[in-house]
Amino acid sequence: MSQHYDFPNNNKGPSQEHDVIMRGRKLLDITGVKQVESFDSEEFLLETVMGFLSIRGQNLQMKNLDVDKGVVSIKGRIFDLVYLDDHHQEKAKGFFSKLFK
Repeated sequence: MSQHYDFPNNNKGPSQEHDVIMRGRKLLDITGVKQVESFDSEEFLLETVMGFLSIRGQNLQMKNLDVDKGVVSIKGRIFDLVYLDDHHQEKAKGFFSKLFK
């Protein structure tokens, strides 16, 4: 099941900090999240202040969501984290086309 969450503009702009903290490949805390584009048990797609971030894994669940602070916590078995930026525009287009079929 895919969901979409928009985070309000908290007036911090691009200077908002972005951190990714992983604990034992089982728990991720991510700050600087602008919106949750989509998620399911195998993949999360987040828009952060540093670009789009894809998290893939198994049995992924949103543990915590703080839209005011731009913080998302994800639990499950983490396989990989990938930033989709301008240097990977072609990959991102392929990735998005697979997501939205």
